[in-house]
Amino acid sequence: MSVNSTIQQTLADARKIVIKIGSNTLAKADGTQNTEFMQSFARQCRNLIDAGKSVVVVSSGAQVSGVSTLKEWARKKDVHFRQALAAIGQVELMAQWRKAFGEFDIHIGQLLFTKDDFEDNHRSLNIRNTIFTLVDEGAVPIINENDSVSTDEFAIGDNDNLSALTAILWSADLLILFSDIDGIYTDNPKTNPNAQLVETVADISELRKSIKIGGTNSFGTGGIETKIQAAEKTVVYGIPLLLANGGRENILDNLVNGTATGTLFLA
Repeated sequence: MSVNSTIQQTLADARKIVIKIGSNTLAKADGTQNTEFMQSFARQCRNLIDAGKSVVVVSSGAQVSGVSTLKEWARKKDVHFRQALAAIGQVELMAQWRKAFGEFDIHIGQLLFTKDDFEDNHRSLNIRNTIFTLVDEGAVPIINENDSVSTDEFAIGDNDNLSALTAILWSADLLILFSDIDGIYTDNPKTNPNAQLVETVADISELRKSIKIGGTNSFGTGGIETKIQAAEKTVVYGIPLLLANGGRENILDNLVNGTATGTLFLA
């Protein structure tokens, strides 16, 4: 069976799907919000819901949205400015998501978390119950880290790991990470033309020995390392993880119909 067919079958079998969208997918080249992507993504989520699936979205992009709104703050690196930027940007981000999903008659609900929320049993139970209630009522939960209050001590740090924690808590059937890359490569494909796409991963420790892991990219806080960390979290709970390029047109539809590819970490 080809990797596309395996991905297609994995999506067909999954009823509860967490989809994480990275900052690079949500940002245009100039750093502003990619509202066209958001509308297209909402339409593709509607298709999944109409097919009987439940969707939870983990969305980066608060600072991207903040920069779109307050361009003069774009270069400020002070932590208080970054947190204030995230506070402003989160409002703009959710306004755009509400508009995008609203066009397809889907309500959204916002959930903002810190690391403490997952480490406290009472809070994590409340998170689980809220997610289940939103989904049961036909709404799409949109989750992000609470960057306005998170510091290094309390931060999860990246939405790859946040989405993995969410998938585990919700007992998801599949976690999809949308980034600006087609999947895991043996080396950086932007600098090494001989780099090969790793289509399926059954043993993450063996994967680590066979690839070169680079740093982060322009807008995001994660890199390949955080995506592998997310997979390490989910696969032991029986949740496969799919890494694919969110910038590809109709990527979600094409993964469903077997015409797009990525890297699938097998549960």
